[in-house]
Amino acid sequence: MSAILAVRDLEKTFGSLIAARDITVSVPAEQTVGVIGANGAGKTTFINMITGHLTPSKGVILFEDKEITGKPSREITKLGVSRSFQVAQIFPSLTVFENMCIAAAIARRSGGMWGSISTPVRSPDATAEAEATIELFQIGRYRDTPANTLPQGVRKLLDIGMAVVGWPRLLLLDEPTSGISIEEKFDLMNVVMSALKTRKITVLFVEHDMEIVARFAERVLAFYDGTIIADGTPTETLDDPRVQELISGTKLKTGGRAGHA
Repeated sequence: MSAILAVRDLEKTFGSLIAARDITVSVPAEQTVGVIGANGAGKTTFINMITGHLTPSKGVILFEDKEITGKPSREITKLGVSRSFQVAQIFPSLTVFENMCIAAAIARRSGGMWGSISTPVRSPDATAEAEATIELFQIGRYRDTPANTLPQGVRKLLDIGMAVVGWPRLLLLDEPTSGISIEEKFDLMNVVMSALKTRKITVLFVEHDMEIVARFAERVLAFYDGTIIADGTPTETLDDPRVQELISGTKLKTGGRAGHA
C-alpha cells in the first residue's frame, strides 16, 4: 500500500516550549492507526498540524504526495482530510437528518469530490448522501430526533458521520469513546470502524482507552514529551517497556485487556 500521509522532521514550538519534535512517520492508505500518550504528550499538536489548525515550526507534511504543510484547515479539508473533535460538533436544535444534510451541503460547497459551489442544503444529491451516511452509521431510528436529545453514543456517531459525509480519504478522530459508557464503547467502535472500512478511509484516532486501542488499531503510535517513542502493532507498542512505564502503566493482557493512558 502506498503512503497517504507522510510526515518528516515535524516540530512545533511555542516560544521556548517544544510541543512536538522529531516526528517522522508514514501511513499507508486504508490503515487504522491508534495514537496514544498522556495529556501534553504532543498527540493533539500532531493532529492539529496535519489538519491545518496549527502551523508547524519545522518539517514537511505530505498528503497523497502533495505538500500541505501550513495550509489553512479549510484547504486541507477540500483535499480530502477530515476530523472529528472530542466534543461533538453538531447543531443541537436540528434533527439528525438536518445535521447530516448541512454537512453534506458544506462538503459539496467546499469542493473536494463534489465540486459544486452552490449546492442547496436539501438538494437531491445532498439529501441522498445524508440518508446513506445515516444508514451507514446505523442511526436511522434517530433520523428525525433533535440532536440535543440524543444518547451520547448516538451523538458521537452523528458527529463522526458528519465528518465522513464528504467522502474524505483520511480521517482523524479525537478520543471517539470519550464520555461513552463501558457497556457502549465497543459497540460504538464496531459501528464506526465498519463504516470507515466500507468507505476505505485511512484513520488516525487519538485514544486514552487501551482496550479500544488494542482491539481496533492495526498500528499504534505512542507519544511522549512531544515525540514518538514507539511505533508498531498494538502488541508491540503496548508491550514496549517505555510505553508501559511512561504511558499505559500496565502490560497488555491476553484478550485485549489493558490499562488507560
